[in-house]
Amino acid sequence: MEEICKRQKEEALDEALIRAWVRLTSTLKNTRMTQGMNYNEAIVMLLAYNRYRQDGEGLISFKEITRETKMLKSLVNRTIDSLAAKGFLERCGGADKRMTFVRVVKENLSEFLSVHEQSLQIARQIVGIIGEQDARTFVEIAEKITAQNPLGQGE
Repeated sequence: MEEICKRQKEEALDEALIRAWVRLTSTLKNTRMTQGMNYNEAIVMLLAYNRYRQDGEGLISFKEITRETKMLKSLVNRTIDSLAAKGFLERCGGADKRMTFVRVVKENLSEFLSVHEQSLQIARQIVGIIGEQDARTFVEIAEKITAQNPLGQGE
C-alpha cells in the first residue's frame, strides 16, 4: 500500500511539472518576450550578441548555433537567411573552410538591442515576482536540465 501511495505522489508531481511547464512557456510566449522578432531569430541573435559581448567580434559557427539552440540545421539556415536579409547578421568564412560562420552586423546592433531591452524588462519583472534568489535557482535548474538533455534534442 505504501508503494502505491509513493507512486501516486510521484505521478502527481510529474503531472504538476508538466502543467507548470506548459503554463510558464505559454506565459512567456504570450508576453512576446521576443517582441519585434520571431522566436528563432531572437535566440540566434542572442547567441551572436553574447559572442559579440565576449570578444567584440560576434563570430559564431553555424554548428555552434545548431548545438546551442537544438534547432534543425535547415531551420537554423532559414533563420540565419532571415536575419541576414534584415541586416542583423552576415555570413563569413573562418579559418576552417569547411565551417560556416555568421557575425553580428555592428551597424545594425542598436535595432536588436531595442528588442533585447524589451526582453530584459520582462526578465526583470519576473525577478521582481519570484525574487533574486529564486531567479538564480531557476537559472541553475534550467542549466542542469539542458546539460542533461532529457529530450535528446540536437543529438
